[in-house]
Amino acid sequence: MTSEHFADLFAAIAHPVVFEQGFGGGLSNLTTDIASFSEWASSHFKFDTSHVYVIRATTGPLAGAILGTTTLGDFDDEREHTHIFSTAFAPHAWGTSVNAMTKHLLLERAFNHGYGRVRIQADVMNHRSRRAIEALGAQFEGVVRRDKQRADGSWRDTALYSILIDEWPMVADRLERRITEKAGTEPFGAVPIRLG
Repeated sequence: MTSEHFADLFAAIAHPVVFEQGFGGGLSNLTTDIASFSEWASSHFKFDTSHVYVIRATTGPLAGAILGTTTLGDFDDEREHTHIFSTAFAPHAWGTSVNAMTKHLLLERAFNHGYGRVRIQADVMNHRSRRAIEALGAQFEGVVRRDKQRADGSWRDTALYSILIDEWPMVADRLERRITEKAGTEPFGAVPIRLG
């Protein structure tokens, strides 16, 4: 992602339903204009230390449209750990295979580059994201209490999950089955996304 993507990303994710369960620090960080969103995005996403992606439809009537964003970062090469975070999708992509495809691409990239553990986490109040993480086959590790301050000043507890390289074949199979089951029934086409 670059700043050139901010306007299209604003159109995709700057909705109360995306922010209300904690994405981006919560509703207090939801902006109503592109200039404010660009300022927020410039400080929110970890461009210097992470790989920040936009997610685009590749086929169908939305070909080329940005459907959301995700990040792969917190790289710890010595311990072979990395983290998928700051993921948000346009509401019209919810319930499709876009999340499964995105996670498949990122997990495959992480494990192919020598990482052995991928962390995924969400605000404990973000039940939609937690269900999506659990549907991937990620293992629940527990709750980190009073972990991060939200934009409104309250403190969030974080639900922590992970996928290990030994679990990747099972998780990959599960994701591929979900993607195949949805093929041909979605507005984005059979191979709906690409990162970047």
